Amino acid sequence: MKVAEILKEVLVKVSPPKEDLDEINTYLENFLMQFKNEVRKKKMIVDVFVGGSFAKKTVIKKDSYDVDIFMRFDAEKYKDREISEILRELIKNAGYELHEIHGSRDYFRIKPDEKFSLEIVPVIKVAKPSEAENITDLSYSHVKYINKKIKDKRILDEIKITKAFCYATGTYGAESYIHGFSGYALELLVYHYKSFMNFAKAMVKSKEKKIIIDIEKFYRNKNEVMMNLNSAKIQAPVIVIDPTYKQRNVTAALSEETFEKFKTECAKVLKHPSLDSFSVKTLDLEKIKKESAKKKLEFCMVKIKTNRQEGDIAGSKLLKFYNFFVKETEANFEVKNSGFEYDGKHGGRIFLSVKSKKEIILGGPRVGDKKNISAFKKRHKKVFIKKGRFYSKEIINFGIKEFLEKWKKKNYGRTIEMDVSEMEIAN
Repeated sequence: MKVAEILKEVLVKVSPPKEDLDEINTYLENFLMQFKNEVRKKKMIVDVFVGGSFAKKTVIKKDSYDVDIFMRFDAEKYKDREISEILRELIKNAGYELHEIHGSRDYFRIKPDEKFSLEIVPVIKVAKPSEAENITDLSYSHVKYINKKIKDKRILDEIKITKAFCYATGTYGAESYIHGFSGYALELLVYHYKSFMNFAKAMVKSKEKKIIIDIEKFYRNKNEVMMNLNSAKIQAPVIVIDPTYKQRNVTAALSEETFEKFKTECAKVLKHPSLDSFSVKTLDLEKIKKESAKKKLEFCMVKIKTNRQEGDIAGSKLLKFYNFFVKETEANFEVKNSGFEYDGKHGGRIFLSVKSKKEIILGGPRVGDKKNISAFKKRHKKVFIKKGRFYSKEIINFGIKEFLEKWKKKNYGRTIEMDVSEMEIAN
């Protein structure tokens, strides 16, 4: 199948069905009308607007859609007031049940249906981007810019294809457990490169340490970009100057690891394009388990949960625990393969394919440290001295599951400290 045919089929698969959009838009119209009436009753100076991919016509098909609604409070009138508190009362007065999401500024979720939810975000109406107190304060400018610049349906379709690819490869999202591309970043990148394929080729072929894109040409050259942006904003491998605010790098959250993963997947799709490259994959643990057995490796799966707020916070906590957990395992086993999958709520799965090290060397006290030498010799049988320090050779005569069960008991306190409330070692 040719690339053009594949991308055409991808677009059909990722475009939301008309009935989904109609249902959401019908609910949205009623909600906005009711909400605006509530604002008028209170005589508040608040603009209500729809943001995100729905407003920019770049939404892709999902099991459940998030629709961003922004309440834009007048900066002068509300500068000394807590706008999240005001918004909470407005939603309650309008008769809606809400779920509060904590962040740098709290916002709220209403879930009318399993198919979609509304995320209602309080923002400040700013005259200049530099006056923004929060990144969400720039949302109106982002929607306005994309809608002004991208009127060509072909480019909008290319953005949908690109978003689908990034979802499939686990590189979509600026959250700290992903460190990938935000939706706005992808919209700008595809607008700049004109298509998904052009974007993919440019990323793979680039030999530059920093890929710098300044669509509105705010800066004369790349050196000027590096000189003028805050050092924290230029750590990412890709720098995309926000066309609405030249002091901001839209891709600041992108990590080297995620970008390398993205480039690897781009190289694959350029060499062997297929529909599979645009399909979201879940961990096929049975397949991994069978492959481990063929290679004579021990396989183990661990389920973990956290009580922390779902989304960025929960995902980050679980990912941090996974990285720590793998390092702990590496003390006794060669970890040949491992992976982590976050379920988007409060749980995740870890898998390990390992080979026993058979024996390990443990470092002990230095020669002359009589007190600790005595204790070290009591704990360990095979002790030897090398370069003025005591060591012990330990035989590994236990399997991965036995090790993990003991580790779980021994490190219960540490696990709780890391906000992991449950840990289950499964087959």
